[in-house]
Amino acid sequence: MYSNSKIAKAVRLAVMFGAGATAAMTTTSFAAGAEEGADKIEKIQVTGSRIKRADMETSSPIQVTSAEDIEVSGFTRVEDMLNTLPQIEASSTAFEANGATGRGGLDLRGLGQQRTLVLINGRRMQPGGGSSGSADINSIPGALVQRVEVMTGGGASVYGADAVAGVVNFIMNDDFEGFKLDVNAGAYQHNNNNGYIQGLMDTAGFEYPEGSSGLDGENFGLELTIGGDFADGKGHAVAYATWKRNNELKYEARDYTSCALNGTASACGGSGNAVNPNFYLSKPLANGGFDWDNSTYQTLDSNSNFTSAAGNVYNYNPVNHFMRPDEKIAIGSFVDYEINDHARPYMEFMYMRDQTTGQIAESGTFFNENYLIDYDSPLLSDGQRGYLTDTFGIGSGDQFATYIGKRNVEGGARANLIQHDSFRIVLGSEGEINDTWSYDVSMQVGSTTVDNVYINDFFAPRITTALSASGESCAATADCIPYEVFTYQGVTSEQAKPLTGTASMVELSDQFIFSAFVTGELGFTMPGADTPVAAVFGTEYRKEEYERIVDEVYDKGLLLGQGGPTKGLVGGYSVKELYTEFSVPLLEGVEFAELLVAELGFRYSDYDSIGAHETYKVALDWTPVDDWKVRASYNRAVRAPNIGELYASQALGLWSGDDPCAGANPSYSAAQCANTGVSGSQYGNVVPSPAGQYNGFFGGNPDLQPEIADTYTLGLVGQITDEIDFSLDYWTIEIEEVIGTVSEDVTLSQCAETGNAAFCDNINRNNGGSLWAGTQGFITATNLNLASRKWEGVDISGSYNTEINGHPLSVTSMTTYMMTKEFEPLPGTPEAIYDCAGTVSAKCFPQPEWRHVVNVNYDMGDLGFNAKIRYMGAVDNGDFDTDPAKADKNDQLVGTGIGAQTYLDLSARYTVTENVTTRLGINNILDKEPALTGNTMDNGAFYDQLGRYIHASVSLSF
Repeated sequence: MYSNSKIAKAVRLAVMFGAGATAAMTTTSFAAGAEEGADKIEKIQVTGSRIKRADMETSSPIQVTSAEDIEVSGFTRVEDMLNTLPQIEASSTAFEANGATGRGGLDLRGLGQQRTLVLINGRRMQPGGGSSGSADINSIPGALVQRVEVMTGGGASVYGADAVAGVVNFIMNDDFEGFKLDVNAGAYQHNNNNGYIQGLMDTAGFEYPEGSSGLDGENFGLELTIGGDFADGKGHAVAYATWKRNNELKYEARDYTSCALNGTASACGGSGNAVNPNFYLSKPLANGGFDWDNSTYQTLDSNSNFTSAAGNVYNYNPVNHFMRPDEKIAIGSFVDYEINDHARPYMEFMYMRDQTTGQIAESGTFFNENYLIDYDSPLLSDGQRGYLTDTFGIGSGDQFATYIGKRNVEGGARANLIQHDSFRIVLGSEGEINDTWSYDVSMQVGSTTVDNVYINDFFAPRITTALSASGESCAATADCIPYEVFTYQGVTSEQAKPLTGTASMVELSDQFIFSAFVTGELGFTMPGADTPVAAVFGTEYRKEEYERIVDEVYDKGLLLGQGGPTKGLVGGYSVKELYTEFSVPLLEGVEFAELLVAELGFRYSDYDSIGAHETYKVALDWTPVDDWKVRASYNRAVRAPNIGELYASQALGLWSGDDPCAGANPSYSAAQCANTGVSGSQYGNVVPSPAGQYNGFFGGNPDLQPEIADTYTLGLVGQITDEIDFSLDYWTIEIEEVIGTVSEDVTLSQCAETGNAAFCDNINRNNGGSLWAGTQGFITATNLNLASRKWEGVDISGSYNTEINGHPLSVTSMTTYMMTKEFEPLPGTPEAIYDCAGTVSAKCFPQPEWRHVVNVNYDMGDLGFNAKIRYMGAVDNGDFDTDPAKADKNDQLVGTGIGAQTYLDLSARYTVTENVTTRLGINNILDKEPALTGNTMDNGAFYDQLGRYIHASVSLSF
C-alpha cells in the first residue's frame, strides 16, 4: 500500500494535474478518504484506467469541470457548458434547425462524435438515437453531476471502441444526502446595431430588427435531488427529477441573421425558390428531357408576363429557428447497498423524454422536377403562350419543359417534430475479494426511441397533379385545386394547403453490455520499487442494434424539401472483449526518480461484423523530484464502423458549398471545368445554386474496414511555488483507413486541378452542367476508407491560488494550441492534402489555432464572484479573398475569415442563509456577435450565437 506521506503528495499533485478546470477545485473532490494519517487509504478509479488508486494521477491528461463550473456558467444544457472548453468542438446543439436531430453531442478535438466516447460513472453511455450510436448528453441531469473528467489521448484499450479522441466521463454525485431544489432561468439580449449587415439589407430591401432585442430565447428549469441512507446506513439512495424548457428564437430576432448572405458574405442572397416564382423554360428534347443549352430563366411581371428572373430571390433566413424550442423531463435514481465487504450491489436508472421542433423556411418546388406542361393549359396566359412561340417555336398541341422555383409562403414554414424517449439501467455488484483484490460485475441495458414527424412540406405527386389542369388528372383527383403558379400572386392559401404532405419516421436504438473485471495487486514488486505491481483483468460483451422505420413518403422521397429519399435501416453488431492493464512501479525514492511507473494496457475485441482486432497502450509516469512530473503515452485505437456507416442505404441528399465551375465567371478555366464535366458551350453558362445547396449521393458501405489510430502524448506537470502550478502536454493523433466521405468541395477542386479519375468519377452533372437543378446532377460521397488524418496540438493549463484581505482568490487557465488538422482524402493523392488549423472554409469547420479559457474566483464567504474570459483566435478563409476593408463592428473581416473573439462572463453568488443560495450572471457581457461567414461555410457553434446571456438561479438545500 502507498504510504500516507506519498498519498498526501499525490493528492497535492492531483490538484495540479487538473489545474485546467475552469473553477477552483479542492482535493476532496478527487480523493475522498485519502486523508493524511488515516489507517487505510480508500482507492478509487480515475478516468483513463480501471486500476484503483488513491489519487487522480494518470499518464493521460485529464481536465476536470466541477459542478460549480456548470452552475457558474448558468447554462441549462450541459453541452453548452462543455462546448466552451478548448478541447471540444461544438457538435449537435440547440442551434440546429435544418437537419436537427434533437440530440446534444460532444466532439473532442473536432474528430467527430463517433470518435468521442461518453461515460457515466466510468460506464459507456447508451446511444442517443442515431445510426452512429453517439450519446445524447441531454439525458444527463446537470444538478447531479459532481464533475466531468475530459481525458484526451485515446482510451480504446481501457474502454473499447470510439475512444479515439478521448473520453468524457460524467461522475455523478451518487453519495448526495439531503434535499435540494434548483430553480433557474435565463434569457438572451442583443443590441441590433450592426451597420455592415444592415447596409446590405437596405440595399436588398429587406426588413430587420433595430435597437435592443429585449429578453428573448428564455429558458426555465426545475431540478429536484433527494438522497440519504437507509437500512441503518448499509444502503444509500439518490433520486432526481428535472424539468427544463427553452423557448424558440428565430433568425428574424437578430439583424446579423435577418438575411441569407451570399457565399462571400458581401451581399444578401437568397433562394431562387421565390415568392414570385422563377422558371427555367425550354422546348422538350425528343426524350422529354430539358434542353439546357437552349433555355431561359424567367419570372413574372405584375401582368403575369415572363420577364428576366435575375435578382428575384427569396430571403429564407428570418423564419428559420435560430434556437429550437425544447421541453425535457428526466427522472432517475442511484442506489447501492452493502451486504458485506464482499457484496455491494448497486443500481443506476435514468429516463428522459425530450420534445423539440426544428422549423425552417417554407417548402418549395426547388427546381426538383422537369414538368412537361401543355401549351394550351388554362394555367397559362396568352402573353405567356406568345413568349413560348417566339422563343422556342412551339404552338397549340405542343408541350414545353420547365423547372419551377416557387416558395410556399402561402402554406407556412416546414417543421420537424422530434421526441426522444431514452432509458438506461445498470445492475451490478462490487466488493472485496481479499485485502488486495476487488471485483465489479454489471449488466447494462440502454434504449432510445426517436419519433420524427415532418410537416408542411410540398408533396411531389400533388404538385404534378395540380399543374396538369388542362388534362384529367386534377379534375379526377379529390380536393385537387389547380396550382396557379403562372399567375402573378395567383397562388392562394386554399391552393397551397392540399399540396403539402407529412412524413414520419421512428428510430430505435438498443444497447446491452455485460462487464466484469477484477483489480488488485499482484503481490510482487520490481527491484527498484516498494509498491507492488497492480493489474486489471476483465471481459466485456456489448451488443448494439439500430432500426429506422420510415413511411412511404420518406422512403420514396415524396417531399420536395428533403433533398432526396430517407430509407429505412436495420443493422447491428456485437463484440466480445478481453482486456488487461498493469501499473508497474519501476523506481521509488531514489535520486531523480521519486517515482517512475510504467502503465500497460491491452484489449482483444472480436466483432461479428469486422472480425478480431487488438488495441493497446504503453505509458510512463516519471516524478524526478517532488512536485514535478513527466508523462508520456502511446495508445493504439481501432474504431469499428458504426451501424450507419455500414448499412445506411445510398440515396440523394444535399450538401452546402460552391460549384467553382458555375456562374458567368467560373473560378476555374474551361479546361479545368471540362475535367469536372462542363462542356465548352456550358462554360460560363452553368447556373449556380442561389442558396448554396447542391445534390449529393450519400450512404453506407458494408465493406468498410476499421480505422486504425495512433495517439502520442508527452507532458510536463510542475508546481512552481505553493501558489502556482501548471501542466504542458503535446499530443498528436494519426488515423489511417479513416471512415468517412471525401468532401464535395475537395472532389470538385481536385478533379478540376488534377483530372484525377478518383475524384472526377464521382462528379455527375446533368445535361445542363448543373449539380443542383433536378435530380440528375450530383456528387457521389458515399462512405469509404479514406487515407489519413493527423491532428497535432499542445494543451497548457495553470492555476494560481492566493488570498486577498483574508479571502481566497484563484485563477485557472486552460489553453489549446492546434498545430495541425490535416486531411488526406484518398491514398496516393498527396496533392489533395489540406490543413484546417487556423482556417475556415466550405471544407473546414472553423478551427482557431488558439483557444483559451481563464477563470477568476474570489470567495468572500457568503458572497462570491466569478469572471471568465474566453478567447478564440482568428481563422483565415482560404476559399476566396474579398476586400479586407469590409469589416463589421466586431472587426471580423467579412468574407476573408473570422476575427479573434474574446468573451467576458461575470457572475456572483450570495448565500442568503445556510439553506438558500442565489446566483446571478451575464455571459458575453460585451454582446459580441458571431461572424458573418456566408452560406457556404459554418461560423462555428462554439462562438456565442445570440448575444448576451443573462441567468439567475436559486438553490434550496436541507
